[in-house]
Amino acid sequence: MSIEQNPLTFANGADSAPAAADELLNRPPTPGQRVHSVLHRQPALSPAIVLILACVAFGLLNSRFYRLENLSLVAQQVAVVGSLAAGQTLVILTAGIDLSIGAVMVLSSLVMSKLVFDQGVPGVFALLIGAAIAILAQAVNGLLVTRIKLPPFIVTLGTLSIFTAATLIYAKGQTITLQPGAFLLWSGNVVSIGSLHLTNGVLMMIGLYLVLGFALRYTAWGRHLYAVGDDAEASRLAGISVNRVLLSAYMVAGIAIAVAAWILVGRVGGGDPNSGLNANLESITAVVIGGTSLFGGRGVVLGSLIGAFIVQVFDNGLALAGFDPNYQVLAVGVLVIAAVSVDQWIRSVKA
Repeated sequence: MSIEQNPLTFANGADSAPAAADELLNRPPTPGQRVHSVLHRQPALSPAIVLILACVAFGLLNSRFYRLENLSLVAQQVAVVGSLAAGQTLVILTAGIDLSIGAVMVLSSLVMSKLVFDQGVPGVFALLIGAAIAILAQAVNGLLVTRIKLPPFIVTLGTLSIFTAATLIYAKGQTITLQPGAFLLWSGNVVSIGSLHLTNGVLMMIGLYLVLGFALRYTAWGRHLYAVGDDAEASRLAGISVNRVLLSAYMVAGIAIAVAAWILVGRVGGGDPNSGLNANLESITAVVIGGTSLFGGRGVVLGSLIGAFIVQVFDNGLALAGFDPNYQVLAVGVLVIAAVSVDQWIRSVKA
């Protein structure tokens, strides 16, 4: 019998096509798609899991790891790089990168210390001048990126050398040691809660993350920052002033650098031109391990704090376990590659 002779058969066949399409579109997500979706919504989740597993593993290797005195030491060692990572996060969220961030911190800390030590400037004013130096240096980076349209990598690679040279010339090879009780050393004062000993610098770092986390999540500026990092051209078409947002990201990062500089002064007892030699790369490492995408537009500032703790926990835990220090460097390298690989997977897999 032909199709014309049996219209019911033709009708049933035609109806089955859209039904099959609907069934394909509504099929349940695979386990991989579910994991991808969760990690995309919660960028800090994967580094948090790594941090927890690392703490469990190192605690099993050496019970001293869990002592509050040791955890206090880890927190104190994170304070400087953690604060820098907060500023680095803002820049990387815009799909940029700042290779000069550590050099700016050292310059700012040295200016603060020398003003007090050589010129007798009150600590509060020295702090404000040092903070202004950090913000101005970051404004230079931002203007070169937004006005002259140079790539952030090239700009900050060049200013890294400039700010490092400026620091060495200004310091004249000298290390500044401030007198005990100086205002700038307040960040190094210890606050004890039982056996837990935290410095004011650690509390400053936590406060910095709370402020930046709130700004990124609940303000228009934060939403614009994510939008520009995700797609600058689409943001421009939507009416967002892209150049203004980019410049503000660098300048707000300058405030975070100033906080890190003050913490550094309290930690080393003054200004040292040779301090923070690896701070540039350490801040980037913390941000990448913390789940912020190097391609911009995805990540949370809390993840960078977790990333900074991961690096320090691995350094501390491997040292307590008696491993060769070279394995600490190896572990950080593996973590960075793994973090970038996860980010690539999240961007490539369709939920």
